[in-house]
Amino acid sequence: MTQPLNLEAGATRTLTDKEAMKVSVGALIGTAMEWYDFFLFSAAAALIFNVQYFSNENATAAALASFATFGVGLLARPLGGMFFGAMGDRIGRRKTLMITIVGIGIITGLIGALPTYAAIGIAAPVLLVLLRVAQGLFVGGEWSGAMTIVVENAPLERRARYAAFPQIGSPIGTILSSGGFFLMTLLFSQENFDSFGWRIPFLAAIPMLLVAVYIRSRLEESPVFAELLEHGQVEKTPIRTTLKDSWKQIIVGMAAALLGVGGFYLVTAFVVYYGVSILGYSSQLMLLGGMVAAAVEIPVLILGGRLGERFGSSRVILYGGLGSAVAAVPSFLLITSGTPVLVILGMTLAVATLSLPYAANGTILTGLFPARTRYTGVGFAQNTAGMVSGFIPLLATGMVAAASDHWWPAAALLVVLSLFTAAAGTIAPRMSVDLPGFKH
Repeated sequence: MTQPLNLEAGATRTLTDKEAMKVSVGALIGTAMEWYDFFLFSAAAALIFNVQYFSNENATAAALASFATFGVGLLARPLGGMFFGAMGDRIGRRKTLMITIVGIGIITGLIGALPTYAAIGIAAPVLLVLLRVAQGLFVGGEWSGAMTIVVENAPLERRARYAAFPQIGSPIGTILSSGGFFLMTLLFSQENFDSFGWRIPFLAAIPMLLVAVYIRSRLEESPVFAELLEHGQVEKTPIRTTLKDSWKQIIVGMAAALLGVGGFYLVTAFVVYYGVSILGYSSQLMLLGGMVAAAVEIPVLILGGRLGERFGSSRVILYGGLGSAVAAVPSFLLITSGTPVLVILGMTLAVATLSLPYAANGTILTGLFPARTRYTGVGFAQNTAGMVSGFIPLLATGMVAAASDHWWPAAALLVVLSLFTAAAGTIAPRMSVDLPGFKH
């Protein structure tokens, strides 16, 4: 019987850059849709849900409830990663990715049509939480599948380059979601924005879904999975096998992914809340800061992929994590300066530095797991990081409130996240699958 490692190397030996780019673009469209939907909720949690769905005279308590709802959705992500990961390892990457993107788009549209607390009372936050949980389930299977199908359609020696490409979906999703809210705040008065203007970006997910489904339907199945299927080596119990044989890799992968997800939530969702509610900045300024930071993130992600291809993704994660730790305090000093240009610069600096390790995240995670259980393993690792990350804005809000609204606990939290991810960069190569021509 053909050994799985040789099988994977053989399946990818004849792949071309043209084929790899086609799949990367298809995955990028899906991940942009995924992050658009997810970041809409992030921005709404900071600007809308704390007012429209959680009735509380204490503003901090309402914000905590809103961010807790944001985090609850991420609790469902590991379950989604487990379920859809196992599906992807059994029936194929492409079929599973079609299911996840449809689920994400429909649920986002439903959130945009949900009545408020003033209209239906306690049912409003309950339904919001349920929709958020359902969204988390589908998102749990989306990123891991997109990243798996990309690396398995790329030449081994250039996986880092193409694995960084779907990560651009994150800043694109941020620009579209923040831009949607930013445009609504310009077009509508505060009263009309709070009443119905905020719903328009959520409802826009439905036509975007149709475009994403069309593009993704044209993707080819992973040649690595096709070879596994042909040789009868598809894993029948991917969840059990992954938990039994790769639990250490799940922990390392979670650590590698934590800064790119949790740090980003800290610098976007929490900082938007902190700037508007505590520092008295306008919501337009904070949303603009998020968009500028996301725009700068795109070339940083491309650079990170090229650096990973040349030097190894583990080094990008190590040095990127250290750079993010160094930049944390200066970033928050700029954010709290009160000068609009410096506020935007601070958000941009923080996002740019944490984006380097985020660029290498997909290469590291897919390299930790063998092809037979890759979708499941990546889903476990990434979504465990996502679950923890979902409570980062909540934790930062509580810590800052306990420190009399001073910014330093949030900066310290970013330093801890950065060093945790940097440590994973030193450990990951020793625990990864050995593939000829693949530089960890």
